[in-house]
Amino acid sequence: MKSETAWQAGRLGWRSGSQRLLFGRMYEDAEIERAAFRGKRRVFCIASAGDTALRLADEHEVVACDINPVQLAYAERRANGGPAETGDAERAMRFARRMMPLAGWHARVLREFLAMSDVAAQATFWREHFDTWRFRAGFDLLMSAPVLRMMYAREFLSFLPRKFGAVMRKRLERGFARHANAANPYARALLLGESGEEISAKKENISFVAGDAASWLESREEKYFDGFTLSNILDGADEAYRARLMRAVQRAATDEAILVLRSFGEPSQSVENNRAECDRAMLWGVVDVRGARTFFA
Repeated sequence: MKSETAWQAGRLGWRSGSQRLLFGRMYEDAEIERAAFRGKRRVFCIASAGDTALRLADEHEVVACDINPVQLAYAERRANGGPAETGDAERAMRFARRMMPLAGWHARVLREFLAMSDVAAQATFWREHFDTWRFRAGFDLLMSAPVLRMMYAREFLSFLPRKFGAVMRKRLERGFARHANAANPYARALLLGESGEEISAKKENISFVAGDAASWLESREEKYFDGFTLSNILDGADEAYRARLMRAVQRAATDEAILVLRSFGEPSQSVENNRAECDRAMLWGVVDVRGARTFFA
């Protein structure tokens, strides 16, 4: 039977095998959700590495769901005080960081950059020290379709824009010109692989559930959740799954529920509430925030 979503395999690559830990941390700025869900009670989220669920649990009742049992077990371990672990995404980013010296990106200069608080100065520093021809050439090669196809299943690539390397470089430049590095843990995680941010939460407010998001929501009562944060669940899903998830969300959403959905793709004209620029992780093309019952209209 054809899978409706590539996430079911529990692997980022195209080779078959057992399900793996994909994400050791989340590169999604949960402050987007914290602002969007203010005053809401019950929130449904994709568990992933657990960061968003933990950050929301201090003010909300959270159901954290994941189709990958390895990922779900890890998120639950973190909620119980377990240490951060390395997932496949972090291994790929670690490989990219090893190439940084070839582009002239050295640790001392990176740390100087990450200590900055003036965004105008950061933008200038980026252009003068990092956005070099060697960086552009190397980064665009790493983000090129032939290289990405060696690491990722085709379902995780089909929605990406052409010249993805250039697109991602523009997103980084935009982010460094907007968010102060010294107060941005996502910048440190991205460039140095360091977190430096502790997450404390009311873990008793989180329920971890295994399964596909659409299937789980279909089986629960109507108009139950006030908020949904679905990560980039539709990156790698076909149209049949998108329609099914749409119906499940609309069924489970209260009248005033809010939904947050991310994508590495570029926004379409229908995305009117794109807050990608506000996300301090700086990687996303789409961070769509709007009413859950009309989200997929």
